[in-house]
Amino acid sequence: MATTVTQKGQVTIPKRVRDALGIVPGSKVEFTPASDGRIILTKAGDTSGSAGSSRFAKIRGSADLGMSTDEIMALLRGGPDE
Repeated sequence: MATTVTQKGQVTIPKRVRDALGIVPGSKVEFTPASDGRIILTKAGDTSGSAGSSRFAKIRGSADLGMSTDEIMALLRGGPDE
């Protein structure tokens, strides 16, 4: 599968590759050089523990959290409860 590099240095990851790796908009990917000169593309692991458990994911898409502004700000800043 070949793709073209844009003037900005960007490429489109082919749909078959995105599907195989589970890459969706917002996913992070890693490029790792192999000893034989190839570059290996992998989906970056979630370092927060489990998928969707980041402090931002906890409130994404929610209009009414039952939390005060101060509580929300503490959560987003990684307050003492993290």
